[in-house]
Amino acid sequence: MNTLSIRRLGFAVGVTAALLYLGCVFVMLTVPHDVVIRFFNSLLHGWDVAPIMRWDMPWWEVIVGALETLILGWLVGAVLAVFYNLPRRPGGNSDAR
Repeated sequence: MNTLSIRRLGFAVGVTAALLYLGCVFVMLTVPHDVVIRFFNSLLHGWDVAPIMRWDMPWWEVIVGALETLILGWLVGAVLAVFYNLPRRPGGNSDAR
């Protein structure tokens, strides 16, 4: 059984989450409001997001949000790697069958 690098998986998940966040920002900036609302309603199983949507986010909030998403994604990836690596016993076979 191979081990996962905590830093590398954390970085991969963090960057992926930040790119998804920036993709969301791009969609909100380029697509008409009613289409964006319909898109996010379909992602959230019909939950109406119209009352909570903000269309006037300043650029610095976008940067802070992307950084927060990167950090949270890194933490999720790191914890995932830690739990994946847990069953590994030094010098023993961790694949008990």
